[in-house]
Amino acid sequence: MKISVILPTYNEAGNIENLVHAIIKNISSGWDYEILVVDDNSPDKTYEIVREEFKTNPAVIPILRTTERGLAKSIRAGIEKSRGDQILVMDTDFTHDPVEIPKMLHVSQVYDIVSGSRFCPGGNMDDTMHYLASLIYNWCMRLLLRTQIQDNLGGFFTIGKKKLFTLPFGKIFFGYGDYFFRLLYYAGKKGLTIVEIPAQYHNRTKGVSKSNFLKLLLSYTAAVIRFFLSQKELIGPRPQ
Repeated sequence: MKISVILPTYNEAGNIENLVHAIIKNISSGWDYEILVVDDNSPDKTYEIVREEFKTNPAVIPILRTTERGLAKSIRAGIEKSRGDQILVMDTDFTHDPVEIPKMLHVSQVYDIVSGSRFCPGGNMDDTMHYLASLIYNWCMRLLLRTQIQDNLGGFFTIGKKKLFTLPFGKIFFGYGDYFFRLLYYAGKKGLTIVEIPAQYHNRTKGVSKSNFLKLLLSYTAAVIRFFLSQKELIGPRPQ
């Protein structure tokens, strides 16, 4: 079995070397791997750093994107270029911890999608205020979308590639982190099995966050409402 790790990057020069080394260290024995670093033409030379640092390791593949940039589209580009049997997607600022990878790969032998969740029992975040705000927001999403998924925006997950390619990419991979709730929704509609396992989300180690919490909140809210309205007929009327 081969795992393809997709790492979308933008200005992650301070993190990417250590992250790739940590991922390689945590790939479970018995798994072959490739790591695709999909960079949106970072001004801080993230792409060049990866290309130079890992030039002797053909399993680390830097990909430079100069058009249609954005998180979700970068993830899609990495998935489409991957050659593994299993896909794993994670953030590149150490928010998602590579030590979780062996557990996720183990559970992936039973479930189609394994999501590292902040909100199932045992999951957490270093930033307490961010955790509480995200928890309340996810409660609202669960009510609106009628889903039992507790963490709809985590974005730390693994899925079999064949199962992933049965989903409608064009309806999922756009925007920012909101792609993840759409992926989970369509996966559920397709009948894929989904399990959340506890994960600890950390604060960024180096560099400056590219996410403004208020702007993301507004952007995600708009995305959720648009999606809800577009799917209303499929979701059906609420029971009386």
